[in-house]
Amino acid sequence: MKIYIDPFTYEDPNEAVREFAKEIDTSCVKIEQAPRFNIINCLSASMLCLVGEFGEVCSGNLRLPGKREMFVAIKTLKSGYTEKQRRDFLSEASIMGQFDHPNVIHLEGVVTKSAPVMIITEFMENGSLDSFLRVSYAVFVSDLGQSREENSCSLPDRARPLIQLVGMLRGIASGMKYLADMNYVHRDLAARNILVNSNLVCKVSDFGLSRFLEDDTSDPTYTSGGKIPIRWTAPEAIQYRKFTSASDVWSYGIVILIATLRDLCLPLQVINAIEQDYRLPPPMDCPSALHQLMLDCWQKDRNNRPKFSQIVNNLDKMIPVFDSLCLCPPPVSIFLSWTAVFQTSPASVLWTSGWMPSRWASTKTTLPMLTSPALMWFPR
Repeated sequence: MKIYIDPFTYEDPNEAVREFAKEIDTSCVKIEQAPRFNIINCLSASMLCLVGEFGEVCSGNLRLPGKREMFVAIKTLKSGYTEKQRRDFLSEASIMGQFDHPNVIHLEGVVTKSAPVMIITEFMENGSLDSFLRVSYAVFVSDLGQSREENSCSLPDRARPLIQLVGMLRGIASGMKYLADMNYVHRDLAARNILVNSNLVCKVSDFGLSRFLEDDTSDPTYTSGGKIPIRWTAPEAIQYRKFTSASDVWSYGIVILIATLRDLCLPLQVINAIEQDYRLPPPMDCPSALHQLMLDCWQKDRNNRPKFSQIVNNLDKMIPVFDSLCLCPPPVSIFLSWTAVFQTSPASVLWTSGWMPSRWASTKTTLPMLTSPALMWFPR
């Protein structure tokens, strides 16, 4: 089995870049001066104009000798960088260059011998998963609602959009299984760090927080500092700064939640409630098997969470079984369960009557909703 190496173990990190990333001549790269995607609408359309910790991402073209020109994503290092920032920026390329999996973003190469320093990857037409889910809500949901009301479609027709979504979740799990098999912990698995191509294939990206785990995968990675995506992170990782593949599994459970609640703006109290052992009811249109997978990912004891290999197997079994994907409106008790999460939470919550998420709306039911802008939050 191929062993992946932490680029920071090299005495000279530039050596890791040379070993794992292909150097590309700057003459082969052309950055788009007039991007074909509207930057203003980058959160609701195919795009790659995101500001990162060290650089900016834009689109461009790559033409290598003897190969066809391809559209690529280009991450450039911001001017005025320090040597440490350059080293950290290129370490992501050293990491990506060691991966070869259809559900992990592919590194085309780097430009290090001229300015600006670049990391060049494959282009993902549908952008990040969180943006894709926002703009594609109607695609996944409207047909389901119409068929449910008119009862004009067979069960396979009704379930197809959801099966497509489950297939995307399966791809994410497959990419994470690959990383876990290599004793590699991502530490920042979130919808914003999953990219979607034109065929709706999901690929794990953004390895800025990743750290290599040596030897035993049961030994956690300890971090003495750095930024942690609190709302996506397992309790033991937040409290003790201990990261394992099991903490990535917790984050994957949040990915499932966001995918199935993609039209709902979640307050921070939801994530706090999960950490305090409250378990949310299944969202509307969410199969019971998928909801149970969510709950399994949020086991308090990390040793009780499923491994990504198990998650992939579970999703493989789920996709062809249409009966498990039968869609039914949730009972009123589900809404009451959501209410109880906040009413019993130690956090102070403001409520108002007469509103509920649009996908759960009923002419016969009105329930409270969080209204304080400071408490409204949609995890990305």
